[in-house]
Amino acid sequence: MKKITKQTYLKWYEDMLFWRKFEDKLASVYIQQKVRGFLHLYNGQEAVLAGSLHAMEIGKDRMITAYRNHVQPIGLGVDPRRVMAELYGKAEGTSMGLGGSMHIFSKEHHFHGGHGIVGGQIPLGAGMAFGDKYFKRDNVTLCYMGDGAVRQGSLHETLNLAMLWKLPVVFVVENNGYAMGTSVARTANHQEIWKLGLGYEMPCEPVDGMNPETVAKAMDKAITHARKGNGPSFLEMKTYRYRGHSMSDAQHYRTKDEVEEYKKIDPITQVKDIILDKKYATQKQLDAIDQGVKERVAECEKFAENAPYPEINVMYDAVYEQDDYPFLKHKL
Repeated sequence: MKKITKQTYLKWYEDMLFWRKFEDKLASVYIQQKVRGFLHLYNGQEAVLAGSLHAMEIGKDRMITAYRNHVQPIGLGVDPRRVMAELYGKAEGTSMGLGGSMHIFSKEHHFHGGHGIVGGQIPLGAGMAFGDKYFKRDNVTLCYMGDGAVRQGSLHETLNLAMLWKLPVVFVVENNGYAMGTSVARTANHQEIWKLGLGYEMPCEPVDGMNPETVAKAMDKAITHARKGNGPSFLEMKTYRYRGHSMSDAQHYRTKDEVEEYKKIDPITQVKDIILDKKYATQKQLDAIDQGVKERVAECEKFAENAPYPEINVMYDAVYEQDDYPFLKHKL
């Protein structure tokens, strides 16, 4: 495993803070109706991504996830300005402004979405891993899902085949406690999701998803296992989201006290405390990082605001293959 050093913690702090502020800005412009449609924010779950990025081989390993997918491509190297432009529906976006919040992709950076169908990415993740094994590529696919998606039948079909064929994939459940507004306790007679892997004799374990170091260690173990040809693992990252399921969520299913209690173990605060305790940086140096993050987010917003919308013919070309499609009333 790559060493976890002073530089690791400083990078974690800057990255997670940027992701948090990037998402906060999206929430702000959503209220202004500059971003429309659905908007699912990642606030509180940043340690899962930070730890995973440390363990994986960026530029080689693949990542696929659900619709809470804005900051993952940024972590893999996608220009955050283009991610924000995508949410604005602008032509400079990662999907030319045609995908929006739930459909961000970057084949170049091995980020394969962004999927709006609950659990839809699970068999796709296994399929990519199958392709890598078939062509003898030394890649591992990280396939993320929420706690609600584990109730989909496709998960169990996928776990069975992944074990049968020893596919190089790591299945990661980001258990933030609620599938939309439904708690884990109301969806099954057990609350230890990681134990589902036992039924397939798949390596599985629970992980503290609020701490990037524990995530990095668990992910490194699972990725190494897969890369050696030993097959998949199933990890349950126990995390929490500070915002609602989406921006339209009134959050009647939980109390403000519950949210505040989880904020006491905010992953960004945990990393910051370790940095200060171990004297990796001074508060003044962290303040400089904070200012830099603020400026980068502002740059992303400015880029998205000024970017052009896609030409109308681009939107039609993305939907219709046939140039003279007979049912089109609008003439391009």
